[in-house]
Amino acid sequence: MYNNKIGVIVDSFRLDIREGIKKAKEVGAEGIQIYAVKGPMDPDNLRAKDRKELLDYIKSHGLVVSALCGDLGGHGFAIAEDNPAKIEKSKRIMDLAKDLETNVVTTHIGVVPEDENHPRYKVMQEACEILGNYGDEVGAYFAIETGPEKATTLKKFLDSLKSRGVRVNYDPANLVMVTGDDPIAGVYTLKDYIVHTHAKDGVMLKESNPERVYHFFAEGGIEDLRLEDYFLEKPLGQGQVDFELWIKALNEIGYNGFLTIEREVGDNPEKDIREAVQFLKKYVK
Repeated sequence: MYNNKIGVIVDSFRLDIREGIKKAKEVGAEGIQIYAVKGPMDPDNLRAKDRKELLDYIKSHGLVVSALCGDLGGHGFAIAEDNPAKIEKSKRIMDLAKDLETNVVTTHIGVVPEDENHPRYKVMQEACEILGNYGDEVGAYFAIETGPEKATTLKKFLDSLKSRGVRVNYDPANLVMVTGDDPIAGVYTLKDYIVHTHAKDGVMLKESNPERVYHFFAEGGIEDLRLEDYFLEKPLGQGQVDFELWIKALNEIGYNGFLTIEREVGDNPEKDIREAVQFLKKYVK
């Protein structure tokens, strides 16, 4: 049995924020992750008073914030002319995270090229360097979610940065579904960078081109591509992620933080999340 805590992305319940917080407590979670990019959770829409009231409400349910999700969509930080606005928005999300007493903001940055001479590589480096430096200043982490590239490629990219503020949100299912990478070996590869995880499961049905898959998401699905032909997200324990080995690997590298359940599909997310909490309780105290 391990000492990790169980979290839930409240948005997975498909309820408003306060109802999602109540539901997270009901299903047995200890922490929550919240999308903070638009609507009521957009940092621009939350005054200091609103932030304190939300934090008090979260605490009144015996919960903490494990992380915020600051995924701004599109092509991440791969397009230079889009980056100034996205960087400023990401900084404001990191400020909000600190106000909600977490130091982790997770996001997708786009597909890191294997070739460091690819023109996109430098663009992404520069954006992450700025955000990493800001994270160093305020005491927060800008955590890249695994999935678009293999763990070794992501590690090489992280190693190239001078700041320590850019880290990893480890999602084993993304590696399984999109890159076909080993989600257990990847833990050891990225051991110096993991600050948050998503507990998610899935299967690869046939190999896909990660560049094409993430372009599909970035463009809002405007492409003749049926993702369900390539991979499927599954309830925990029904996919290709070996959770016993995954959690063991996380603890062997010294990670005892949150396993945060993410459920992006399915007709009954509450049922799936409730069962996922019980599934994870087999491995944690």
